[in-house]
Amino acid sequence: MGGLLFAQGQSGALAAEADWDVIAADFVVPEKYLGDLGDFRSPLKFKDGKRVETAQDWQRRRGEILEYWHGMMGQWPALLKDQKLEVVSSSQREDFIQYKIRFRWLPNEVTEGYLLVPNQAKENKEKLPAVITVYYEPETAIGEGGELRDFAYQLVKRGFVTLSIGTKATTEAKTYALYWPGIKDAKVQPMSMLAYAAANAWHALANHELVDDKRIGIVGHSYGGKWAMFASCLFDKFACSAWSDPGIVFNDEHQSVNYWEPWYLGYYPPPWRKRGMVSKENPSFGVYPKLRKQGHDLHELHALMAPRPFLVSGGSADIPDQWKALNHSIAVNRLLGRKDRVAMTNRPKHGPTLKSNEHIYRFFEHFLMGDGGRGNLTTDNTD
Repeated sequence: MGGLLFAQGQSGALAAEADWDVIAADFVVPEKYLGDLGDFRSPLKFKDGKRVETAQDWQRRRGEILEYWHGMMGQWPALLKDQKLEVVSSSQREDFIQYKIRFRWLPNEVTEGYLLVPNQAKENKEKLPAVITVYYEPETAIGEGGELRDFAYQLVKRGFVTLSIGTKATTEAKTYALYWPGIKDAKVQPMSMLAYAAANAWHALANHELVDDKRIGIVGHSYGGKWAMFASCLFDKFACSAWSDPGIVFNDEHQSVNYWEPWYLGYYPPPWRKRGMVSKENPSFGVYPKLRKQGHDLHELHALMAPRPFLVSGGSADIPDQWKALNHSIAVNRLLGRKDRVAMTNRPKHGPTLKSNEHIYRFFEHFLMGDGGRGNLTTDNTD
């Protein structure tokens, strides 16, 4: 039973309560991992070793983390804030309108995707919450691709405006990501450039007359999960986010947690290494080995989400042991006086399931449609 159905038959408070009943346990750290911070460097320590003690301290420490990661990955070009989604075509599908759209996601590149808008929004001229979906191409999320990866379709059926985008051209070329200004001379690691493109998508969607710009989330699976994670962590206007089995921390022993590849954090000018696990015969290059050598990990980026909520929809890559990394984000939220901001579900296999997806949808309903923290979700740091 989705949020749109609740909204039609119950009050917003009851709808939020019903969603929370489903997802509340996702925010509970298993007893085995309570207080276990693993071997991760605490984000609550300044680089000079001093402890973060206050919310004001955290804002300075947050700036340190951003400075380090952007310094390593490359500085973004100026965000493209003033654009709007250009409609190429439209069609009526069930109880929503599907628009094929285009917008500029890089300074030198336009992309096409799909905007799905519930009929009720057009009829009532009301501003709705929205979710951006990211993947190898934009068709899968609107229901024209892999099973149980149709996030944009399922969420528009629940009353959200959804924008589906993907790297179709580079997926077909097997270079996968985004390279600025070009693949031979990229100045920003591709993983970060994907986040930058999503930030531009946020601006284009936020400028839409039927979208509430304070209630925009982002979601993706696998490759899209990596993309959604980096986008929401590096760009704090995303109100919340869900990451389906991306590999939320580095893991040199898992072939799917492959941040070392040149289309993620291992970029260097082609020709590239043979795709696959890192070895003496096939080493990694770019920023990835430097991050590993210096002892940094992705939990530092997760911490940038605070106090915004996020859900890890874990599969074979993101297992319960990852609570050790997530406990660091919980600690940051505790310092800020927030709870129930960090969640994880787990399933045996990499692919999404009906149950894991239902928790993703209820997560967005609770935090973007209900009263699950609205007004306290953004950090108001991004210009």
